[in-house]
Amino acid sequence: MQNILQNVEAEQALLGCILVESDLIKELSLQPGHFSETRHQVIFKAMREVQKLGKSVDMVTTVTKLGDSVEQVGGLQYLTDLGSAVASTANFLAYQTLIYEAYRLREMKKIAIEFANTPTDDGITELYKRAMELQEIGIEKNRTKQDVLMEIYNDMHEEKEDITGINTGLIDLNAMTGGWQDGDLIVLAARPSMGKTAFALHMGKSNCEKGGVTDIFSLEMPDKQLTHRLLSNLGNIEGSKWKNPRKFFSDHDYGNATKAIGEYESWNINIHDQPAQTLADIRSKIRKTKKENPDNQKHLVIIDYLQLIRAIGKYERRDLEVGSITAELKEMARAFKIPIILLSQLSRAVEQRQDKRPMMSDLRESGSIEQDADVVMFLYRDDYYNKNSELKNIIEIDLAKQRNGPTGMIQASFIKEYGRFINLARQMDTGLVG
Repeated sequence: MQNILQNVEAEQALLGCILVESDLIKELSLQPGHFSETRHQVIFKAMREVQKLGKSVDMVTTVTKLGDSVEQVGGLQYLTDLGSAVASTANFLAYQTLIYEAYRLREMKKIAIEFANTPTDDGITELYKRAMELQEIGIEKNRTKQDVLMEIYNDMHEEKEDITGINTGLIDLNAMTGGWQDGDLIVLAARPSMGKTAFALHMGKSNCEKGGVTDIFSLEMPDKQLTHRLLSNLGNIEGSKWKNPRKFFSDHDYGNATKAIGEYESWNINIHDQPAQTLADIRSKIRKTKKENPDNQKHLVIIDYLQLIRAIGKYERRDLEVGSITAELKEMARAFKIPIILLSQLSRAVEQRQDKRPMMSDLRESGSIEQDADVVMFLYRDDYYNKNSELKNIIEIDLAKQRNGPTGMIQASFIKEYGRFINLARQMDTGLVG
């Protein structure tokens, strides 16, 4: 069992490979904590620090970085032995795989012991979640050049619809994006009362109506309130009436609500409204949905909203924490092959300008958000700021960034009472816009 949990030989071989061929460390995803021996953790940490400085990771730079701790890891002789024992660096990635395998087993044993010592119902959920997370650590999906070229070749001869991703529910937005694409992180930002939650729910509804599955992570609003909004959208029921349906509902409202409840019940939609959800919680629930549904079913994830998410660990500044969050959400989108729509607040700087249309610089902690997002959308309603505006019930959707497509602004009708968004070309047919 000791050899399974601690592959010391693989650790030594990998460290030796780096000392022989410095650039190999750039191809590794390992971190110091993945090593079983403390001295190997210390050596690898020193190597990573040398790499971050932009220097070559060799015997001299590693020993220099280790400083006084070099004796604690076995001295110069141990490091020399590591390098001289390497006959070839060809198998260095195989060594990394063996180190990951041992690490996963050590961690699994640790969490199993923790659960055995304090078994609880919540502990079962936590054990499952952490076990699933461990399974993904160090697992790389290898696709050859031929695999990629064959996929491209097949695409060239396959007839496709205009919408290649998940339907946004708006014709003009579909035309610009082709729908929400798998692997994309989509940031939807606006000032309060602009309608960003309603817009996100509209997109979730559109996916469900097409037979897709939607996960909504609401870190602020409870599931009942979100469901009220969706039923208002479906049944053309004024949202304020849900405060006291018995008092405010007409017979027509009751009929619409009953029909809306029946339609909503048939949807494949999950609302996760626990406050203070972590990225690990979100990842675990997405994985659960993926396992419970067919691979070919369109899966959309909506997170409301970024500023309420907290990353694990301590950060010197909030912008660094936000950078960690957006980077991990982008990684989730790619790993699960789904689009993730992330709602975000805008800074109050918008309110200080005469033109209150949002700009990229208005994103709070904007640097990392702009960098990690594949799509950045802003919502703006002129009639919110200007009561005499000619753009009554019109919302502007500014596609400020799209990594693989055009940018620009489109408009849609926004019926605030019902939380509905309607293509402008259809507004006269609906009778909802005056």
